[in-house]
Amino acid sequence: MTEVGKKPLKITETVLRDAHQSLIATRMTTEQMLPILDKMDQVGFHAIECWGGATFDACLRFLKEDPWERLRKLRDGLKNTKLQMLFRGQNILGYRPYADDVVEYFVQKSVANGIDIIRIFDCFNDLRNLKTAVSACSREKGHAQVALSYTLGDAYTLDYWTKMARQIEEMGADSICIKDMAGLLVPREADALVRAIKEVSSLPLELHTHYTSGVASMTYLKAVEAGCDIIDTAMSPFALGTSQPATEVMVEAFSGTEFDTGLDQNALAKIADYFRPMRDQALESGLLNPKVLGVDIKTLLYQVPGGMLSNLISQLKEQGKEDKYEEVLAEVPRVRKDLGEPPLVTPSSQIVGTQAVFNVLMGERYKIATKETKDVLLGKYGQTVKPFDPEVVEKVLGADKNKAITCRPADLLLPELAKLEAEMKQWKQQDEDVLSYALFPQVAMEFFRYREAQQRKVDPSLADTQNGAYPV
Repeated sequence: MTEVGKKPLKITETVLRDAHQSLIATRMTTEQMLPILDKMDQVGFHAIECWGGATFDACLRFLKEDPWERLRKLRDGLKNTKLQMLFRGQNILGYRPYADDVVEYFVQKSVANGIDIIRIFDCFNDLRNLKTAVSACSREKGHAQVALSYTLGDAYTLDYWTKMARQIEEMGADSICIKDMAGLLVPREADALVRAIKEVSSLPLELHTHYTSGVASMTYLKAVEAGCDIIDTAMSPFALGTSQPATEVMVEAFSGTEFDTGLDQNALAKIADYFRPMRDQALESGLLNPKVLGVDIKTLLYQVPGGMLSNLISQLKEQGKEDKYEEVLAEVPRVRKDLGEPPLVTPSSQIVGTQAVFNVLMGERYKIATKETKDVLLGKYGQTVKPFDPEVVEKVLGADKNKAITCRPADLLLPELAKLEAEMKQWKQQDEDVLSYALFPQVAMEFFRYREAQQRKVDPSLADTQNGAYPV
């Protein structure tokens, strides 16, 4: 029984999803995860985030694994702990909006295969892009957590965030998460934000941040003191840098206080011992770049998430224009402002970053506009908090600006499931295969061919693992 006056802090462990996505490009395999599940299951975590985000794509594309089979194995190994996934609203785990029937079916199958908590976010914080997923999750008796993509800018006031929190509660969400993907939330602002949301909403409040800018542990301390109920942390071998603060450190920080987690440091130490050789191996092989382990204060200056920084560098390297890095960094906030000041998180971070690269390399802003930039300006990703720059709209779209939409983008999409089923029926071995195909058609087909080759004991080189950098 909890002592009077005690308010134990809950911990969501991210080592099986966001931690390895942030540090080693989502390359941890299912086989690497399975041996430690029993020990993790006994700790008493509020939840273990282990699926969604980029893990689905990485399983198929690089690891030649079935992500659904991974989920079922994780469910079998974690019998006492809630499993959590990250879900990109109407974009599911892909990079475009999908029809409602695909979103609903994906949610249904996620819960059926073992997910308890679905963290649902939208890169523009356009709540219209979350409603279908939230309703589907509730219908399947899952826990629907809506995440606010945290960012900075004139429009992002406490009034903005509290209004969003009220709307999320009215939408029927079970909890709220402040998703600080770039590590922009500093301690002082965390205190004010948590108190403001707690005043207007009775829902449990979770905070997710990254250590990129170096302030995350202090931010957690102030947020918890202000009333935050749950924080996301990563086991120490895969913590810090562009990942989360370390689980053991945060447990110790609150030990003996009213927020004492009650988690056993000895149990955590055994789990850390398991992951440490994995980290050492990743460092030796170059999969873990020491650069992502440091503090990058440019995150606060340019509001660029850690994964986006590495993408910008690789894009410039390909063009032999690494000397333009500082120019591109300075261009990112300008493009973001032109496009309605959206939070920078998948896929908006890739869209803004790539356009910034084009603007600098072409020597003229918007001389070339990417298809995705055009789609943002046409309203195909949803509504931004601020209007687009009218001169940019005119230059990029011209007469096409009259085709811009103001409705929920998915309202214009016809049901897709039946068509997708027909396209891939010869490869279907389980119901879930159609969803893998829906999200990543080419990658899924390569995996299906590889899977069949394995089952028939045919030469697996018929479907070689695709090489190349993966966008975290």
